[in-house]
Amino acid sequence: MNTHLGIIGTKLGMTQLFLENGELLPCTVVQAGCIVVGKRTQEKDGYDAIILGLGEAKEKRTSKAVRVAFEKVGQKAPRVTRELRLDAATVAGYEIGQAVKVEDVFEEGQLVDVQGRSKGAGFQGVMKRHNFKGAKSSHGAHEWKRHGGSIGTNTTPGRVLPGKKMAGQHGNRIVSVLNQRIAKVIPEKQLILIEGVVPGSKQSIVRVQGAVKKSGGKKKA
Repeated sequence: MNTHLGIIGTKLGMTQLFLENGELLPCTVVQAGCIVVGKRTQEKDGYDAIILGLGEAKEKRTSKAVRVAFEKVGQKAPRVTRELRLDAATVAGYEIGQAVKVEDVFEEGQLVDVQGRSKGAGFQGVMKRHNFKGAKSSHGAHEWKRHGGSIGTNTTPGRVLPGKKMAGQHGNRIVSVLNQRIAKVIPEKQLILIEGVVPGSKQSIVRVQGAVKKSGGKKKA
């Protein structure tokens, strides 16, 4: 589990940076601006975490129970919420209503893990969904060019085994991309530029945290 501090933000799209050596660097732009709308503590909940909120939900799309729960802590119901598991010291350093600024969390060159929901491609066949080769189109083959082939087994066990790669829903799932580098931090606009691509379409919500599997995931003190 990633317990590094991070932010939730909106994926604005892609841009490019020119390095000093003339190299062109493709980057994804993420707009931050989240605030702390709740906290979890070891004494009350059994673990430590902060709840980040982004944007403001429309009143007609918010139930009374949710609206009242946020009013009790002096906050308006956010459009999006995400919970980040952190250590007790980090959680204690933030108060409800406090903004989590990108310059306090990230620095240029830092490695981060990015999580988002991938673009949905609807119902797809095995060639697009699983990169199947497809069947041959010669020697009497007929209408089987893009089929998946046999899915059964012999008498034993006589059934389709679980996990068989078949046609079905493609995309539209939570995807995490690890060890991407922060190319640039723009504090005045609360923007971060991440090298390469991140999951999701434009205006989708992404979570960015310090990398958990490699050193360099935390901002240097």
